Amino acid sequence: MARIKIDLPANTIARIKLKVRIGDINYGNHVGNDAFVSFIHEARIQWLQQNDFSEMDINGTGLIMADLAIEFKKEAHYGEDILIAISAGEISRVSFELYYQLSTERNQVAVLLAKAKTGMVCYDYQHKKTVSVPDCLKGILLPV
Repeated sequence: MARIKIDLPANTIARIKLKVRIGDINYGNHVGNDAFVSFIHEARIQWLQQNDFSEMDINGTGLIMADLAIEFKKEAHYGEDILIAISAGEISRVSFELYYQLSTERNQVAVLLAKAKTGMVCYDYQHKKTVSVPDCLKGILLPV
């Protein structure tokens, strides 16, 4: 079986810190796979908010997640801080890639928990069609 392998770009565009809540813990007493997806979503929302945008309004353009891949590395536990570094990947006419490195610190050593990638499509919800990536979004995806 071929395993997912995610290569992270070097151009970090944001760092978000989130805390593992008790509701993120599964029956194995560690963070569940679904909670990792929630961390990724929350980090993307906070990154957009830092730039005065939302997933529903980037100067009139919305976003849809078209795909998601996660490469799990280590368990995360209740109370840990999760640092999520977001990087931008390929940008096309109507879509772009975001990459996420999720890590924590244990005994003053960084521990990689997971790597992820989302494919984001720019979308006009009112007219139900894809639209071009706005220049203002390109500006934060590819900082100078």
